[in-house]
Amino acid sequence: MGDAPSASALARLVDALAAEGIRFQFVGMTAAILQGVPTTTLAADIWLELPERRYIQALDIAKKLGAEILARTVVALKDDTLVNFLYRIDGLKPFKDEFERAEVLEWFGREIRVLPLRSIIASKKHIRRPKDLAHLPLLRQTLKLLKRPTG
Repeated sequence: MGDAPSASALARLVDALAAEGIRFQFVGMTAAILQGVPTTTLAADIWLELPERRYIQALDIAKKLGAEILARTVVALKDDTLVNFLYRIDGLKPFKDEFERAEVLEWFGREIRVLPLRSIIASKKHIRRPKDLAHLPLLRQTLKLLKRPTG
């Protein structure tokens, strides 16, 4: 019998954040993908319940796992997965309010929270970067499809 597969670098980061008592949720297109939106993204976006001035705490956790710090809020995990730590999201309510409304999903044997599609849409509409506006039709279509009754 072979060895059990080890957790991905991202799963290890999620476990480490939880072990430190840092509440977080996946946001942006990462959260959209986890909810079934058929797209890709270059980095995992994680919204942390930390004040921005304590960003070093998240970087230290990632670094202990072998991550390379690329910027104040961006790390490359051991397997080259990029992670962008966020400390606020424009156009949304504060973290604690959005955390309470988050979708709870099973992900590799863990419960994680992800920003609901409606909130992702609201944030992207507020931010208005070209790439965010380009995502809106796909996000809206997926939301519509997920609401359809089956059968």
